[in-house]
Amino acid sequence: MAGIGFALRKLTRRNTLTGLFQAYAYAGIISSGPWILSILGILVIGLMSATVVVPQVLITHFQVSVTYLIACSLILTGLVQLAFTRFVADRTFEKRESLILPNFVAITLVVTVVGGVVGMFVVLVLFRGLALYYRLMMLAGFVILCNIWITTIFLSSIKQYRAVVLLYLGGYTVSVVAALALRGQGLHGLLTGFVIGQAVLLVGSVAIILRNYPPSDRLMSFEVLDKKLIFPSLIWTGLFYNLGVWIDKFMFWFRDETGHAVIGPLRASLIYDLPIFLAYLSIIPGMAIFLVRLETDFVEHYDAFYTAVREGGSLGVIEQHRNGMVESVRLGLFDIVKVQTVTTLVLLLVGPALLRAMGITDLYLPLLLIDTIGAGLQVVLLGLMNVFFYLDKRAIVLSLTALFCVLNVVFTAMTLMLGPSWYGYGFTVAVLVTIVVGLAILDRKLDRLEYETFMLQH
Repeated sequence: MAGIGFALRKLTRRNTLTGLFQAYAYAGIISSGPWILSILGILVIGLMSATVVVPQVLITHFQVSVTYLIACSLILTGLVQLAFTRFVADRTFEKRESLILPNFVAITLVVTVVGGVVGMFVVLVLFRGLALYYRLMMLAGFVILCNIWITTIFLSSIKQYRAVVLLYLGGYTVSVVAALALRGQGLHGLLTGFVIGQAVLLVGSVAIILRNYPPSDRLMSFEVLDKKLIFPSLIWTGLFYNLGVWIDKFMFWFRDETGHAVIGPLRASLIYDLPIFLAYLSIIPGMAIFLVRLETDFVEHYDAFYTAVREGGSLGVIEQHRNGMVESVRLGLFDIVKVQTVTTLVLLLVGPALLRAMGITDLYLPLLLIDTIGAGLQVVLLGLMNVFFYLDKRAIVLSLTALFCVLNVVFTAMTLMLGPSWYGYGFTVAVLVTIVVGLAILDRKLDRLEYETFMLQH
């Protein structure tokens, strides 16, 4: 995120309300990315198609289909997202940027082939009996989304943040407009419109990448698969994190008491899906604060600390910057908690009216609130993970994401057995316990930071 960090620090240093607002606005959009915007997009498409698409159950078919595309593509590409991010960062640090573009081509080829093979199996075997056009659109959407998650790695490091923001907004705007324009064709029209918008986003992403990275004399290179240049812990971390985020949803979908069949093998949960999706929309302010805090205050002290260590700075200066890192982490996490607390209180006030406007009973309000707390805590967990990544504590992040995934399975299973009044607590408690463990480890690591830093140099 270095490129975005430079831009955010430039905006915040203006010491004006406009600069601060711009920093948080860009950070909110960039940090949320297609993950949040896609949720908003499919909700808008569904709401604006309600009076046109007949029967209306086709809207549910569309929304569930897109949800599965997003979930499965994130889980599959989780195996390479972080590992490739580290590869790009290392080559940039080594000033060997010419290797990045050929390896980007290689990794997108691998993702396309693997995603295509997995998608073909699903549409040929699990989706047997469904319309051919629907199966083709699902296959195309899955492969495109897999590639979008990879290109997002590059977009996060490009300093042309205005172009990145416009690209994301433009891509999802096209998805919404195209889906609404084709909604007269029912499910096929809605799905085609969504895929068209994602294709536009992918093409635009690739265009920005090609324009901003130095050319190479090779079209394709597979150093990214070299065991000496990748970190297996990052492969498993990406898988456990994405699986941990989605596993409770799958458990609700495929349990008879809480889920129901929608289209083909795809299932949904009336009681769980909408509250959790609305809850994720509430984390945009927290994500913005997390990114601004991490990429301004923390990074400045982080850079100063390691510069002082490398250049033989005095112990007093080193301790000063270490204390600055600790304070910025503390304030950053506290700010995230504060803004998510305010968001939860706002939902408590407007939640009943919001649910009624969407034709949903007020009985969903407790679940919406606990899901909102859980989503907010997930932002705190992301903050912790990123601090550990800056400290290069990959094993710790792997342990935390594995813990989160396992706890989410265990606690969600327990709440499913306890009944509806406990729904949502499994995910929230799993995140909370992981955060408590992570904070305890981080406190110890920061306290021993000078010792471990100097020991690693010898």
